[in-house]
Amino acid sequence: MKHILYFYLFGCILLISCKDQESEQKTATSEQQKPNIILIMADDQGWGDLSHSGNTNLSTPNIDALAYNGVSFNNFFVQPVCSPTRAELLTGRYFPLLGVRSTSAGGERMNLGETTLATILKEAGYATAAYGKWHNGMQPPYHPNARGFDDFYGFASGHWGNYFDPMLEHNGEIVKGAGFLTDDLTDHGMEFMTKNKEQPFFLFLPFNTPHSPMQVPDTFWNRIKDRDLEMNHQGDEEENIQFTKAALAMVENIDENVGRIMAHLDNLALTDNTIVIYLSDNGPNGIRFNGGLKGRKGSTDEGGIKTPFFIQWQNKIPKGKKVDQIASALDVLPTLTNLAGIPLKTQKPIHGKDLTPVLLQENPDWEERLIFNHWNGKTSVRSQKYRLDENNELFDMVADSGQTTPIARQVPSLTDSLKNTKDKWETEVLPTIADKRPFTLGHPDYTYTQLPARDGIPHGTIKRSNKYPNDSFFTHWNQVQDSITWDAEVLADGEFMVDLYYTCNEKNIGSTIELRFGGSSLKSKILVAHDPPLTGMENDRVERMESYVKDFRPMQLGKISLKKGRNTLSLKALDIPAAEVMDFRLLLFKRLD
Repeated sequence: MKHILYFYLFGCILLISCKDQESEQKTATSEQQKPNIILIMADDQGWGDLSHSGNTNLSTPNIDALAYNGVSFNNFFVQPVCSPTRAELLTGRYFPLLGVRSTSAGGERMNLGETTLATILKEAGYATAAYGKWHNGMQPPYHPNARGFDDFYGFASGHWGNYFDPMLEHNGEIVKGAGFLTDDLTDHGMEFMTKNKEQPFFLFLPFNTPHSPMQVPDTFWNRIKDRDLEMNHQGDEEENIQFTKAALAMVENIDENVGRIMAHLDNLALTDNTIVIYLSDNGPNGIRFNGGLKGRKGSTDEGGIKTPFFIQWQNKIPKGKKVDQIASALDVLPTLTNLAGIPLKTQKPIHGKDLTPVLLQENPDWEERLIFNHWNGKTSVRSQKYRLDENNELFDMVADSGQTTPIARQVPSLTDSLKNTKDKWETEVLPTIADKRPFTLGHPDYTYTQLPARDGIPHGTIKRSNKYPNDSFFTHWNQVQDSITWDAEVLADGEFMVDLYYTCNEKNIGSTIELRFGGSSLKSKILVAHDPPLTGMENDRVERMESYVKDFRPMQLGKISLKKGRNTLSLKALDIPAAEVMDFRLLLFKRLD
């Protein structure tokens, strides 16, 4: 498949007065003219979860305004789940080639050596920040701070167990959130905008909602809990109305926060020089109204991968324009670099297309393309008019957006052509070897490394608190033969202070635990009881699938010297004087040298 990048340079971006100015002044002028960029991504919001999409069940005036004041795409596609979409958005490259193979336990990481949008913008003089759900690697150099972001606040895992005052991280250090998480992330974003108002900035806001657990402040829940829903799922599956209402209340909360961001831009007098983008990372996380599209999150059908995509840049791109050409998360990087007037220099090929022609031109010379969607062994391919689904059934998406009537028999040559193209893409892109990357530890350029229960392997009687690893902890640790291990690689020699986050009731204190890596070991005894209850259910509007959480306490194990190299990091109990050792959440390594 042919991919062509279009580069159009804006005189308004690159114009530099050259009369009697020193080189420093020229540079300053150029920096001032670079547009700020705010990229907002919802988590598990479907295409139909906006009033802009015709859904009368909710009101999203602030998000809708981005479409009315900018350009909206009628056919914009992402991947079926979180990590693949985020990886493609940040790199412009197909996610399987990036090493992204799952959404947890290390499979969500982007390979090293990839160039991100944040790296490109940072090298061009931008201040960069990401606040929210990262989901592309936790340990440096997979961490967002090592991927071009100066500042990161949020969580690097795939989902989180509590959205009210949760345990989070700030540049690797464990901190406590303030209030409802989406509001808190917005607060940090506004502070970043204020701090960097005199220089170009890139603010990435990957919000955590409406991903489960279905938690939302009372203000938003009370607006919708008794509302009659006029727009329901159009299909045979049964809709959970309580779940739908919770999701819509969470989207209305996002809308309020988008309004706060835009008002703050106005207050800072930055609106005219700021590009703002809004989209979601996949289809809806439940059975609800989605414009009659087939499929939801996890599906390669239209409903699982179609998302709103709005882009606003006042006085630079048209107001209220609607684009029918198919587009993809892969296109965001080449489009933004072009709009910002920054040369696109990457060591590896970009698979996205620069959307500048369809943004700015009435009748662009636009080459036909194909968009590939893949997950869990299933691939579909979308042309401007057709979709070949995972079962090689063909659908006319213009006449049959709900994929109700297969037409492969009517157009066999087209079907065969798309089949061959899909097979070729799978052969060239999908991985052929298992993921054998270790978890990195002790990067010399970063102070903190977290190794959570999510990434560990339990042995013996130890169990996870939930089958979904992302926000789980280990429990049922009651034998000296039990252990937790990580396949780890220390990246540079060093001395580290190690904190262990745990809970243990009064009757079970006293176990001696050992942390070992190769020839280095560290022993400590659990002497302080800490037995908080499970939480989360008190804020859930719908019973969750994920693990409930606890207030895990840090216990300082002490100092350990680690040598560079790959080995098994193990945590075990040398003695267990009572029934159990503890419940375990994570290890935090702090480099001391």
